[in-house]
Order: sequence, then structure tokens, then C-alpha cells
Amino acid sequence: IWDTAGQERFRSVTHAYYRDANALLVFASYSVTISVLSAHVQAWLTEIHEYAQQDVVVMLLGNKADSTHNRVVKREEGEKLAKEFGVPFMETSAKSGLNVELAFTAVAK
Repeated sequence: IWDTAGQERFRSVTHAYYRDANALLVFASYSVTISVLSAHVQAWLTEIHEYAQQDVVVMLLGNKADSTHNRVVKREEGEKLAKEFGVPFMETSAKSGLNVELAFTAVAK
């Protein structure tokens, strides 16, 4: 499991991780606007399709679902975004653990 946390300084090495990956979880932070979220997801999925194996499993996860007071993106917007990119979607919370194990189980299946 590799976690780059979306940091630009790891951008140059992620291509190597994609090549042998069996599954990729794209975590999208719900504390940003939908336009920023969409741009980030588009960039990650473009790289994944360019560098990963054709049969790689990809899932979009809306993270920080527990943070209702800071939430900017609605669940329906996350679902719509995932549908646009043709990937499954789930909401998670790294803080509370909501759906984290379920997400890993889903991509494994």
C-alpha cells in the first residue's frame, strides 16, 4: 500500500507505483469545492489510465465524511463525479474508520 496523500513532491514517483498496482483508491477530500475536487480526480484518473495496467481496479472515495461542519461537497456530487469517470464510489472517514475496511474489501473482490 502506497499513500502519497496527493502531495506534489511525490508526483514524479507515482508513475512507478501505477505500473504494478492491482487496485488504486483515489481519495477525494470533501473539504474542497466540487470544481477543485473534479479537477483533482480528473488529473489522477488521467495518470492512472496512462500508466496503470488496463485491468487495474479503481475506486473513488469521498474522504472526511465524518466532518459534517466542514463538508463542502454533497454525497450526491461525489456519486455523480464517480459516474462521470466510470468508477465505483464510496464515502469514507479515515478519522472514524467509516467504510475504510469495506472499501479495501470491495476492491479486493
